[in-house]
Amino acid sequence: MEESNNYVKRSQRDYTLSFKINVVKEIELGELSIPDACRNYGIQSRSTVVNWLRKFGKFDWENQTQLNMPKSPEQRILELEAKVKLLEKQKAQLERQNYISDSKAIIFDMMIDIAEKKLKIDVRKNYKSAQSIVSAKKYKKV
Repeated sequence: MEESNNYVKRSQRDYTLSFKINVVKEIELGELSIPDACRNYGIQSRSTVVNWLRKFGKFDWENQTQLNMPKSPEQRILELEAKVKLLEKQKAQLERQNYISDSKAIIFDMMIDIAEKKLKIDVRKNYKSAQSIVSAKKYKKV
């Protein structure tokens, strides 16, 4: 009893780029499943086909979404509403941080004013200092 089986074990060198792309297209169109593709084309392992899908397919593996799949208006609205909520939350957090930093700046200015009055020293930096002799000569030459 001899069974005719058209299954031929293949090596990786047999897989041309066009072959890989055709297998990926058939799987993405729903004509074949991954195990069916392995069985029909003699592909050694399922992971080989999965790697091809990641390299040549239209599925975005990082975001787990179909790249060219159009979204319904309801899906788009839900996504935008979620994005608006996230942005509002971020805005509120930034406004709180801004309020805290403004309050700290006011408090530090008040502390410096008190220290200057009580200790009778200038604590603030004096920005209008005289130029050094070396830098004054450099700027005069130009």
